[in-house]
Amino acid sequence: MNPPLDRAILAELTTVMQQTFPERDPPEDIGPDTRILADLGLVSIDVIVLAEKLEEHFGQKLGFPQFLASLRARNADDITLGELVAFLQEQTRR
Repeated sequence: MNPPLDRAILAELTTVMQQTFPERDPPEDIGPDTRILADLGLVSIDVIVLAEKLEEHFGQKLGFPQFLASLRARNADDITLGELVAFLQEQTRR
């Protein structure tokens, strides 16, 4: 069972995304089921840039290579914000 969604981390993630990609216009109903590629219009290189910005924001290295490998292992073709929040919550131990 997944831990409850940490709304504070979701807010931080949304802020970092808005600062990193100011030209993007996120949907009004952004939430845990929002997909990074399909709904937010990011491309794979954007995910790498976002990972770097999140590491800067949280002030620590995060296990993005392992996270992305786990997504590939289950043939995921997108990342939801809920998955990314759960990953950040685990990595930052919040």
